[in-house]
Amino acid sequence: MAVVSSCGLPRVGPNKREIFAGSVQREGDAFIVSVNDRVTRATAVVPALGFSSSFINAGQLGSDTISPGDTLGLTIWENVDDGLLVAEGTNATVLDEVQVDGSGYIFVPYAGRIKAAGNSPEAIRRIISNKLEEQTPDPQVQVRRLAGDGSTVSLIGSVSGQGVYAIERPTRTLSAMIARAGGITIEPEIAQITVIRGGHRSKIWFQDLYENPKMDIALRGGDRILIEEDTRSFTALGATGAQSRVKFESQTISGLEAIATVGGLQSNSADPTGVFVFRNEPAEIANSVLGRTDLVGDQRLVYVLNLTEPNGMFMARDFVIRDGDTLYVTEAPFTQWSKTISALTGSLGTVNAVNQLAGN
Repeated sequence: MAVVSSCGLPRVGPNKREIFAGSVQREGDAFIVSVNDRVTRATAVVPALGFSSSFINAGQLGSDTISPGDTLGLTIWENVDDGLLVAEGTNATVLDEVQVDGSGYIFVPYAGRIKAAGNSPEAIRRIISNKLEEQTPDPQVQVRRLAGDGSTVSLIGSVSGQGVYAIERPTRTLSAMIARAGGITIEPEIAQITVIRGGHRSKIWFQDLYENPKMDIALRGGDRILIEEDTRSFTALGATGAQSRVKFESQTISGLEAIATVGGLQSNSADPTGVFVFRNEPAEIANSVLGRTDLVGDQRLVYVLNLTEPNGMFMARDFVIRDGDTLYVTEAPFTQWSKTISALTGSLGTVNAVNQLAGN
């Protein structure tokens, strides 16, 4: 039996003794920490997402505010037979598709170059009227805002209708614009929204958009909105129902939920006293967990969950799994014994079968 054991029987990974051998106390490079209430509080770090104050405090654009790239329609009436703009026999002239240039200006004959961006159609009407009345008596001007590419935002990612959309009266806020694009196409629990405005970028959870009204920010022309699935994941190895890389299915996931996600512990081989979580912990958290102040840089920590303790299930329920964690469950000691017995009995059975064939 000793010879068979020394041959190196197959197993899912290191056992508890080998993991503890790599601890700092035994001249290894990892800190072994048993999970308790203090540890769960110190390590309960959830990604903090939210819009910056500059995004939240930006007021809504006026629905009639003109922006560079917008297109205007002008109609001008004159009260004389031989007007400046009106052709003989007519009383009005129509200037369609007057586009606001990149500097925010438009050109109107006899009125000159007029600042349009930032003004409403009514303000532009007054400016043009004042410019023309010096040359023609009592001109009447109508200004209309037509379809244009001035105040637009782009939506990409996991949204029904990716594309470029104009900011209109009903779609001046983030939630309204997402609805205009047909809504998201992924589970709301794992959806994240990133808004890029110039050189600034902010991200929130999709659910926060409705749970916290102040996150429903006002949009600005040129905003880029990216909707994507949460990319966080952890790896499950050892005596679990499945060994794989697992994506997060909610904003937070506990150690107990992580075990359940991969099918739980294997009833015929798992050791419930040997549930380990391997993690590179920032120095700030590592110092808090270990009660130290001298650690610098990321530290290798191995957290131990003993599900057989009186409060072990509560500890596993409260311990937060983070992005990049490795969840590893060791095999029970008797598993190797069973494998040894199986190897012996299998070998003896093979010898007996050979002897029987030789005797025949």
